[in-house]
Formats: sequence, structure tokens, C-alpha cells
Amino acid sequence: MVLSTYTKEFKYNWQLAAPVMLGMLGHTFVSFVDNIMVGQIGTAELAAVSLGNSFMFIAMSIGIGFSTAITPLVAEADSANDFEKGKSAFKHGLFLCTVLGVLLFLLLLLAKPLMYLMKQPIEVVELAIPYLDLVAISLIPLIIFQGIKQFSDGLSLTKYPMYATIAANIVNVGLNYLLIFGKFGFPEMGIVGAAYGTLVSRVIMVAYLWWLLKGRKKSKDYVTNIKFFVLDKLMLKKIIGLGTPSAMQMFFEVAIFTAAIWLSGLLGKNPQAANQVALNLSSMTFMVAMGLSVASMIRVGNQKGLHQYFELRRVAVSLFLMGFIFAVIFASLFLIFNQFFPRLYVDFDDAVNFKDNLEVVTIASQLLIAAAIFQISDSLQVIVLGALRGLQDVKIPTIITFVSYWLIGFPVSWYLGKADAYGSFGIWLGLLAGLTTAAILLFIRFNYLTKRLILSSEKN
Repeated sequence: MVLSTYTKEFKYNWQLAAPVMLGMLGHTFVSFVDNIMVGQIGTAELAAVSLGNSFMFIAMSIGIGFSTAITPLVAEADSANDFEKGKSAFKHGLFLCTVLGVLLFLLLLLAKPLMYLMKQPIEVVELAIPYLDLVAISLIPLIIFQGIKQFSDGLSLTKYPMYATIAANIVNVGLNYLLIFGKFGFPEMGIVGAAYGTLVSRVIMVAYLWWLLKGRKKSKDYVTNIKFFVLDKLMLKKIIGLGTPSAMQMFFEVAIFTAAIWLSGLLGKNPQAANQVALNLSSMTFMVAMGLSVASMIRVGNQKGLHQYFELRRVAVSLFLMGFIFAVIFASLFLIFNQFFPRLYVDFDDAVNFKDNLEVVTIASQLLIAAAIFQISDSLQVIVLGALRGLQDVKIPTIITFVSYWLIGFPVSWYLGKADAYGSFGIWLGLLAGLTTAAILLFIRFNYLTKRLILSSEKN
């Protein structure tokens, strides 16, 4: 096929994916703002935010991964004009996301003592615990938001979650400025102030998104008059069946990045702070791929509902190609600006902490080189995973992600990430190995399934 067969889909792909990208970037921007503002206080505080968020990332990965089950079900129902099925998928998905949010919050509170058992720098742990107490509460509105967002994405209303996220970011930046540094008469609360900003902004984000959808003709009937506790066991079972493997897929990937935070902590507070800088920057580029992944899930789900399997494959490949182009651009930026970007996170005018700040920037600039290399594999694996979710194929991809990240990636990070080996850079070489393996195996799975579907439809 000629290249234009795929590139002609770019415009519609972008229309779907861009609001999702901006919305996902909004989540990351909350962390970006927290990190830059907290980094002005000191490297121990930056490492504490990293350690606290490492627990949050694990819980978030489970909640966000589980919520993705809602999108393909709603997308398939929408393309088939089946309102009842779509509303049922939304209601049951929202119920399960709410329950999961509360359970994950309680689990985080119980997990706090683990920080003392992980051989992390003690000054970092003592700063991280009060920060985590507040941020953990914000997990409940965040996962509820994700449930509503995934429903909105399934209806191809991808811009409304973006609007809600932008509003939340404005609130978060303002509260951070007031509460971290104690401006305009507010108390100077340090990283606890950043946690308050995150909590309040996420509550506002949920309320605003619901209000936006309530005011739109296409979504109003879905989000109103919900009989929340009148539940259908079959739909619950279906969402759990799709959501649990999806949650595990995201958990396996996020957990290896979280393990990188903990392994960095074994090297000291400065390597841990540097890891947080590189992780935050690479997370922002990953959110662009996540936007394309959601577009892939929506479009593949729609084509599956229409039984147009040849079109399904063509559309998916167009999204893979878009992801590859973005990945090459981001890789180039990381290589060119690997010295500049980390400097945004620290205060070089701080004479007391100058030595620590210099070490953080030096290590982080090296890690951005590894991040540049894995841009392509990271982008491809998440977009292909979105396409597989659109096909409602979740079990085999879950096994693939476990093997890639924990039987291949983590052992490499553990072995090469020791202080007497390659240190922080070795940890990120393990991430590269896991992501590349996942990208290859997931693409093989997608290729096999779509060819089988096309052959089956041609026979019929």
C-alpha cells in the first residue's frame, strides 16, 4: 500500500487524540509543576515527592488501567447506536472505579511503613510520608475522573476531559504557589502545600467534567438519572474481565518505572532526584503516545462494532505511524537538550545546595539519553496496546507485559543499576530492554489477530 493510505487518516487521528494528549499532559503537568516548585526548596524535598509519588503511581496505574475497559465497550455501543448498552457500561464502570479508588486509597495508607523498610534515605522518607497522606486521598477523585473520562472518550467526546484537566491545572499551579512558598499570607507548607494543591485540583476536575457532559446533548442522558446501586452482574463481570487484565498491563509497566525510583534511592538522594527529573520529562512525551493509544482504542473499537476488519487494521497502522513520527521528534529533543531540560528543576543560584544540584543535573542529563533511545519502543508498545484493547484482547497482552518488564527489564535494571556497575544509567538500560521487548511482542500479537479476522471475514 502507498503511504497516503495511512497518512490520510492523520487528520482524524489528531482530532481524536489531541484533546486526550493535552488532558493526559495535564495530569503530568501537575507533577511537572510540583517537581519544579519543590525542586527550588532542595534535592531532599524533590526526592521525597519522587518517593511519595512512586506509591501513587502504582495505585494510579491500577485504577487508570482498569478504567480503560469502559472506552471500547462504549465505543462499540456508540457505533451500533445501542444507548442502553453504552449507559450500562458507563454506570457499572463508574461504580467499579469508585469502589477501586476507595480501596486503593486505604491500601496506600497501609503501605506507608514500607518506606522505612526499603533502605531509602531517612530524611527523604520523613518528608514523603505527610505528603503521601494527602496525595493518597486525591486518588479517589482521580480514579472517578478516569471512569468518566474513559466514557467520554468512548463517545469520541475527547475534548471535555481536556477542558477539565486544564481547569484543574490552573487551580493546582495557583495553590502550589500560595501554599508551597507561603505567599499572600498563606502558611509556608513546603511539599505538603503541593499535596493540598493536587487534592483540591482533582476534586474540581471531577465536578467540572461531570458538569460539562451534563450540558451536552450527546452525553446528557448517559450521565443523569443513574441508578448507581441497581447493578447487572453480567455487565459487572464483563467490565471486571476486561478491566483487570488492563489494570495489570499498566501496573506491570508503571511498576518497573517505580522500581527504578526505588533502585535509584539505594544509590542516594541525588540519584533519586535525578531519576525523578528524567522520569517526569519522559512521562510528558509518553502522554502524547497515550493520546494516540486512546484514539487507537476508540477507532479500533468502532471498526470492530462495524465488523470492518480491513479498515480496522489500516486505521491502527496509521496510528502506529503517527506515534513513530512523534517518537523520533521527542528523541531528537532529548538528545539535543539533555543538558538544558534538567536545569529547569533546580536552583543554581542556591549556593548551599549547588553541589547537590549539579550532581542531579549531571545524572539526569545522562538518563535523558537513555530516554531518547526508548522513545520509539515506548510509543509503539502503548499504541499497539490501545489497539488490542479496542479488539477487547487483554489476556495475552497482560502476559506479554509481565514477561517484558519483569522477566527481562527488571533483572537488567537490578544487575546494571548497582553502584559498582552503571548506576542510574544501568537502571534505565533495563527500562529500555523491557519496553523494546514489549513493543515487538505486542505488535506480533496485533498482526496475528488482525490477519486472522480479515481472513475469517473474507471466508464468510
